[in-house]
Parts: sequence; C-alpha cells; structure tokens
Amino acid sequence: MTVPIVSRVSTQSVDPADRIDFWEEHNRRALVGLTCSSYSEQGLLATETNIELGDLRLAEISGNQHVIERTPRTCQALPKDSVFVSLMTAGHGVFFHEGGCLTLQTGDLILYETRRSYLFGFPSPMRQLLVDIPREVFATRCASGDVSAPMLLGRGSAVEGALASALQAVLAGWVTGQESDDSISTQDTVLDLVRTLAAPRLDGGSAPPAALSQLAVAKDYIDRHLADPGLSAGRVAEAIGVSARHLSRIFQPTGVSPSRHILEQRLDKARQALADPGSRHLTIADVAHRWGFASQAHFTRVFRSRFGGTPGKTRPFLM
Repeated sequence: MTVPIVSRVSTQSVDPADRIDFWEEHNRRALVGLTCSSYSEQGLLATETNIELGDLRLAEISGNQHVIERTPRTCQALPKDSVFVSLMTAGHGVFFHEGGCLTLQTGDLILYETRRSYLFGFPSPMRQLLVDIPREVFATRCASGDVSAPMLLGRGSAVEGALASALQAVLAGWVTGQESDDSISTQDTVLDLVRTLAAPRLDGGSAPPAALSQLAVAKDYIDRHLADPGLSAGRVAEAIGVSARHLSRIFQPTGVSPSRHILEQRLDKARQALADPGSRHLTIADVAHRWGFASQAHFTRVFRSRFGGTPGKTRPFLM
C-alpha cells in the first residue's frame, strides 16, 4: 500500500542555530502552532511525517530532548480547533496544563484539545504517533463532551490497555503501509477505538465497542500471542470478552474465520523468517516451533497449501 504522505521533514540537515525556527514554522503549517525549546548540546534533532487518514491527520514524530508549548498567546494568534490523541511509542514525557501535570510512559495515550494551552516536555529521546481529529469530527464520531482537561488513557483497566494497544497497532500499520484496509476503513477503526476509550469519561455511562474496535483489539491480541502454541479462536474470544460465535461475526467482513486469520498470520511470520538471511541459523523445525506450529510436518503441509511451495524453497540461496 502507498502511504499518502503529506509532508516529511527532519532538522538533521538544518543549521543547528536555525533548527528551532524551522521546526516551529513547519508545525505551524503542517500541524499546530507552538513554540519549541531544546535542551540537548546537539540542538534539536527531530523528524516528523504527516500522513492523511481520511478526515484525520496522522503524524509520526521523533526527537531528542525538547519541550513544545502552546501558550495562551499562541492559541489566540494561531487558532486551531482539534482534539489530539498522542501515543508515546518510545521514551516518556511530562504534560503540563492549567489543571496540573501528567507523566507519560511508553505505551501511554493522552487526549487533549488544541484550543487550550499546554506544555509537553520530553526529557529523553522520544517517539509518538499523534492523531489530529477536527473538533466537529470528534463531537460527531467520538464524544460530545468537551475535553476540559487532558485525559491519560491506557492504564485505567486491562480493557483500556488493550484498546490503547490496538490503536497503536492500527496507527503503526498505517504509517508503515502494512495496514491492508483503505483510509476510510482505517479512519473508522481509529475513531471507534477513540470513542470507546473517551466516551465513558466525557459523556458518562459506557460506550460499547463497535465491531471495528473489537476486530482491531482481537487482531492486536493475536499479533502479540502468535508464538503461543495454545493460541486459538476460543482464547481470543475469552481475552476480549466476547463469545466464540460473536468473534466469528466480528471477523466475517474480513472474509476469513478467526482460526484462519491466526493460521495465515503465523504462516506470514514464518515465511518472513525463512526468507531472512539473518535467520539462516534456524532450522525449518525451529521456525515452525517459534511461530506456534505443533510439528514440522503440519507446518510444511499448510505452508505448501498457502504459498504453493515448500518452506525450504523460501530460504535464500547460500553461497
């Protein structure tokens, strides 16, 4: 899949004295108006890729130690009415707002408004995936209540953690081009996941996960447990809190059953390992075992059925 990149920039080739101005100007045009400070002897070393996702904008941002701030004056001079969903995928951060301070770790998700001032500090090298959701889209598709204070999500419960993990997997898949759905389907999944996470806090009551949210959580659970030989459709259904019959209904739009999806994912991972020269020290039996197959004979049979050749033919020619 070709990723619909809007912009991709790095401060690496910019004169260190000009990096802050360059970064602020780029973000003013591409994402949101802010001021930036660097606390590294090297100056600001940061990269940002902005990608279209239907009505949303997705940004992958990495950098060394720095601070960004959207002051009240900036909010007035450069207005923007969006809700940002930021997922820390590496490093940690400190988020200051008018009501206090939140500390973020890798895997945490924070949801906040761009109409309100904030300061986001990164005391170590960091990476984040940031979703820009226009206010009208958020109100219609996620929650009608105002985000009067930033919300730290992902730690509240096992379900919340699973939803945050699934959202990260969907966003990372879109960034790398590995997400097989089109932009509208992926956008719908992202909005469903954000709604399921945010609506209970903003609108009160509960927000039952939609089928797209449940599918994303199920796929993420499968991806994280592929190497477990005990992984099964029943185990997945139990983990995400649905019946086996309902899990089958969730997977119905994909055209494959949950069990078939598990098998195909295992086969794809095994094929990648076999084709990787760095894994040539592993035997075919090792690869089969690593990806949850009970025996080499079974692995060879299903591999041939899926790819039309034996596992041995997939291995690179060794001189």
